[in-house]
Amino acid sequence: MAFRAVDIIMKKRGSPLEPKGQELSRQELEFLIKGYVAGEIPDYQIASWLMAVYFNGMTFDETAALTSVMLHSGRVMDHHHTGIPGLTGPFVDKHSTGGVGDKISLPLAPIVAACHLPFGKVQIPMMSGRALGHTGGTLDKLESIEGYRVGLQVEEFQRLIASTGFAMTGQTQDVVPADRLLYALRDVTATVESIPLITASILSKKVAEGSDGLVFDVKYGSGAFMKTKEDAQRLAESLVGTAKAMGKKATALITSMASPLGRKIGNFLEIEETIECLQGRGPADVMELTYALAVQMLLLGQEISQVVGTERLSADQALERCQEALSSGRALEFFLQNVRDQGGHPERLMEQVGQRRSPFRREVRSTQEGFLQLDAFKLGLAGVHLGVGRNRTEDAVCPDAGMILHKVQGDKVAAGDLIMEVFGQNEACLEPALALIQEAATYASQKPQEPQLIYKEIH
Repeated sequence: MAFRAVDIIMKKRGSPLEPKGQELSRQELEFLIKGYVAGEIPDYQIASWLMAVYFNGMTFDETAALTSVMLHSGRVMDHHHTGIPGLTGPFVDKHSTGGVGDKISLPLAPIVAACHLPFGKVQIPMMSGRALGHTGGTLDKLESIEGYRVGLQVEEFQRLIASTGFAMTGQTQDVVPADRLLYALRDVTATVESIPLITASILSKKVAEGSDGLVFDVKYGSGAFMKTKEDAQRLAESLVGTAKAMGKKATALITSMASPLGRKIGNFLEIEETIECLQGRGPADVMELTYALAVQMLLLGQEISQVVGTERLSADQALERCQEALSSGRALEFFLQNVRDQGGHPERLMEQVGQRRSPFRREVRSTQEGFLQLDAFKLGLAGVHLGVGRNRTEDAVCPDAGMILHKVQGDKVAAGDLIMEVFGQNEACLEPALALIQEAATYASQKPQEPQLIYKEIH
């Protein structure tokens, strides 16, 4: 059957008699996406289709079909049939929708990989992204470790997962090329916020990395992409529902990003805080969320493995396994082994902890007495000025820029108390960053009620 882009656009756009449009078939979506990647369908027609999706949405099955078409526009990893010894799975990964101080992937992967389980091990193929806008990027944090390589070839990625239980890599040019093209077009056509399009973008990349199960950390609040619990829940339900329609196991946690996670914001600073977490000295909020996500990853791995006749872990027992992996020192050993695996120098890294800082430094002190409140979004923007993040994908980041919080959300402060240390990529960047930090810090006369860190689970 011959298709025309204009007919597909009209079908999704709808009419006065059918204002919500109709569900598109996989064949129609395949025609659009393949034609766009091949250069046969122009930007203006895809832009029109994107806007129709933005207003009319998609069903779970339709979103799953779009995700699958995008997924198969490039290479899809298969870890189950490689012949590599030790690459056995189950393969489970975690994805965060992003925030400020969100370094959770870094302690999470080694904790999960280090757990001894009745059914064996959960293995983590982690394909991560870079900072953009006010949110940080896992790859930039990892590259602040001297020598660390994130551009792994597929076979090396798989060998490292087999040997250490996890590996960290970036998206290569041959993985989901349709997403790169569509995301760039969404960015300039005001269609970024579409739940089905966000879902297809996230899931196409995560399925391409070869995961059997996925745990999503969907954030809401000032420092998150989704500002309200309701929007975060819509996205979480879309991610889990679409993953199920694609035959994947999935769970989502809806979590607060009203204030930054942890006490360190910045690329190397968040590596430092990761090591503190793995030494049992991590901030309470970072550890709470890390353990919650780790438990969900272990339970998904157990469900995927379907081993008969072995002990079945409860959530409480899974938590105990995670805590033991950390307290025994195994999780830190796994993290340092991964640093070595991917070209870094663990001994040099440990020497730099607490010592490596940008020379361009300022202190921020409280301007009055009260209970401190910190706006995550404004601190994230300040981080962009400092060199932590980027406004454009081609911008460079500074590994040693960032902020150390000496006081956090809800702390009682007196006038003149040290709130944070600020480190910039150069002298010129400090003043605009400090202006935003002063705006981000406000003071309440009564201790504000903090939102619960983990709002809801979606299964």
